[in-house]
Amino acid sequence: MCGIVGYTGPREAYPIVITGLKRLEYRGYDSTGVALLNGGLKVYKKKGRVADLEENILGKNLHCNIAIGHTRWATHGEPSDRNAHPHTSASGKLAMIHNGIIENYAQIKKELLNKGYSFTSDTDTEVLLNFIEDIRKNNDCNLEEAVRVALKRITGAYCILLIDEDDPETIIAARKGSPLVIGVGKGEHFLGSDASPMLEYTKEVVYVNDYELAIVRPNELILKNLGNEKITPFITKLDMELAAIEKGGYDHFMLKEIFEQPSTIHDCLRGRLDAAAGTITMSGVMNNIEHFKNASRIIIVACGTSWHAGLLAEYVIEELCRIPVEVEYASEFRYRNPIVNKGDIIIAISQSGETADTLVAIERAKENGAIIFGIVNVVGSSIARISDGGAYTHAGPEIGVASTKAFTGQLAVIMMMALKIAKEKGTITDDRYNKLLMELDAVPEKVDALLKSADLIKIIAEKYKGAGDALFLGRGYNFPIALEGALKLKEISYIHAEGYPAAEMKHGPIALVDENLPVVFVATKDSYHEKIVSNMQEIKARKGKIIAIITEGDDVIPGLADDVFYVPTADEIIAPLLSTIPLQLLSYYVGIAKGVDVDKPRNLAKSVTVE
Repeated sequence: MCGIVGYTGPREAYPIVITGLKRLEYRGYDSTGVALLNGGLKVYKKKGRVADLEENILGKNLHCNIAIGHTRWATHGEPSDRNAHPHTSASGKLAMIHNGIIENYAQIKKELLNKGYSFTSDTDTEVLLNFIEDIRKNNDCNLEEAVRVALKRITGAYCILLIDEDDPETIIAARKGSPLVIGVGKGEHFLGSDASPMLEYTKEVVYVNDYELAIVRPNELILKNLGNEKITPFITKLDMELAAIEKGGYDHFMLKEIFEQPSTIHDCLRGRLDAAAGTITMSGVMNNIEHFKNASRIIIVACGTSWHAGLLAEYVIEELCRIPVEVEYASEFRYRNPIVNKGDIIIAISQSGETADTLVAIERAKENGAIIFGIVNVVGSSIARISDGGAYTHAGPEIGVASTKAFTGQLAVIMMMALKIAKEKGTITDDRYNKLLMELDAVPEKVDALLKSADLIKIIAEKYKGAGDALFLGRGYNFPIALEGALKLKEISYIHAEGYPAAEMKHGPIALVDENLPVVFVATKDSYHEKIVSNMQEIKARKGKIIAIITEGDDVIPGLADDVFYVPTADEIIAPLLSTIPLQLLSYYVGIAKGVDVDKPRNLAKSVTVE
């Protein structure tokens, strides 16, 4: 979850690394630091944001042509100056940054303590670094070999970058379970957790695989496996522009990404959905269509917001395709002993394509003969590479920690998949199929229209910014959207919120209802409409404050609700793509009203690459 950056080449390295850290700050912002070689090894680090580090090192001599930097999401050891990365070895010759968790660090630390080593931090990273140095010293080997030996001994996840005072042009890097991208320039190389730190310098990158080690110099990139065998680097061209990772005049990335959704959903549908011709083109689905047609079940594994997308996928796929679907939290699925049979289809949903729990879950399912289908946003990510087939959401870089456009991209892909499979299986009528294609094709325009009323949500948010709790209710296809709305409010405003099926409200949560509790109903026109109106009356009778997301033309609910927000008319299967937008805006504006940094809410990080 931490962000790492490195550079070696003829340019001034510090400005490249510090700018790269700012772009990766969504991955963690508990502390930050840089190490550079400038007539010796210099390390500067500070608890807090990148801006705090910059202020702390004003006036220092930062001239260098090689540097590494880190922005941290704390795992081992509280956020502090001493636990910040980079860490230095006992000799003071080596500096290292690390993204991941070393699970057997305690055992290695005990061995090093018995040898007389001492530690200045509480981190597993410092243990690994000194372990590498100890191997180098006692085996009279070079740093590359010491890293290789150490990585064979440890268990856990890592992406590491090391620099050596005695080798002032070389960065040693390695990964397992945490992402690493190397940018290839002319006489220079860039390293990062993703491609954003190197966008203005190169569009040629190498995605490093698990168990690979890179020796990176200005004019040389050597890739090897842990068996010391050379690997030919595969260079990929980036399809990303610098503007995609800048705010573009918006106050926050989250707001920008909410307002980008008409175009990102359009990009997701473009080239796939042709409503006029009545066709959906998805090569990942068609390459596996016999598996889908003959599947006895589908298991969806995901975490967080992606799990909510998976839950909606269960409803849609079962309705349209008549295939049984189970939705699993990847963090639970990987540790259970689930029944996975040959031919089962596992759909892995992940914005980053690097989510640690999801990645391990599908690796184990694949070993049992399951077919893996990935739905991810990041091209070249680990889940994309391990999958037998898949679909990219094409939402573009999402910098705000709380997922918005990536979620609607996932929903759009899921709906296209379900429609394609249903058409191939013959489980949907032509009329229904064509109607849903037309409805899905109209979503970008409808999202654009409802965003024009965003200021109405801002007014509602101001009324409820002082709430201590909130309840989100929905039925049918709107239940997963209620869950997602509650999660967004928790993430962005720190208000405790729960999502429930509206009918389940009577089985416990209704005890919370009083005149101070805002209850958000996702109540667009569908087959449950009369039922959810009854649920509203139950809340109203207990003096709860009702906020309702409803369909244009609804003349019933406005008489019950304290506040309403209208979304355009849509089929109940398609409506979640619309009803989720005002909930994103509600969480954003409540967070802003409370003074929260909505792009970087406390304790969170964007890409969860550790347990």
